[in-house]
Amino acid sequence: MSAERRNSPPETRDRILDAAERLFVEHGFEGTSMRMITGAANANLAAVNYHFGSKDALIQAVFRRRLTALNETRLAALDRLEVEAGEAPLKPSRIVEAFFGTALALAADTEHGGNLFMRLLSRTYDEPNAFVRQFLAEEYAEVMDRFLGALFRALPGVPRTEVMWRFHFMMGAMSFAIAGIESVHAMAGMPYETDDPAKLLPRLMSFLLGGLRAPLPDFGATDTD
Repeated sequence: MSAERRNSPPETRDRILDAAERLFVEHGFEGTSMRMITGAANANLAAVNYHFGSKDALIQAVFRRRLTALNETRLAALDRLEVEAGEAPLKPSRIVEAFFGTALALAADTEHGGNLFMRLLSRTYDEPNAFVRQFLAEEYAEVMDRFLGALFRALPGVPRTEVMWRFHFMMGAMSFAIAGIESVHAMAGMPYETDDPAKLLPRLMSFLLGGLRAPLPDFGATDTD
């Protein structure tokens, strides 16, 4: 057993992950150095290399720590809905709740790191990091395939391209609401309810469902589909 392994207690890995997660939210992936992470985690670079091997691997570990469980929860919720529905298509609102409701519930968790992680996940929409986006595309592949497929079946009268656009808009709305809510309140002159982030869930779910149910756009003469 190496000296580094003997001197690196189990909690060192968690400290590094916690520090990296917080710093990535505050400074972005490119703006966060390994020196910043080790300083915040009270660890040395050898410990980071031992547990993760590289900064890219550390980024992946930060996301997988919570994203894997989130996506498993989403898929489990969709499985339950499909079993209950039998051969019938699901209600679109139930599909949206299973995907976005679970994420918003995690965003409301300010005690165990859920809120911080969802802010990090939301940041990926604003920061053009090719490595992170490719990694997340792979992590989301099964979930997106299942949920979009369910929406296609639930909305047979809506073109698939339109369903995909609306899902994209819903993802963006959720991410901006989580990551930029302080800025929105400041610009609008509204008080920011720091004491009750759980109120975001019913407010945003109502907005998302309204967007999903909106009339189809009329492209008129410009429609070439």
